[in-house]
Amino acid sequence: MAKFISINGIRREMTAAEEAKYNQDVINSSAVREQKNQEESDRETKKASGKQKLKDLGLNDDEIKALMGV
Repeated sequence: MAKFISINGIRREMTAAEEAKYNQDVINSSAVREQKNQEESDRETKKASGKQKLKDLGLNDDEIKALMGV
């Protein structure tokens, strides 16, 4: 399916090179988004793991909150 581009109000069909660049940009942005989502998920998992380890050491929720600055 042809993709179109608008430059200075003039709409035209993308060249093969422009379309290839556009498709690569879409792939790259998806990869970056997935990486950020994975990093956020890892951060939350590590935070929960750390809290559990502190509980296993005998700290209560108030002490953990004081240590974590929450």
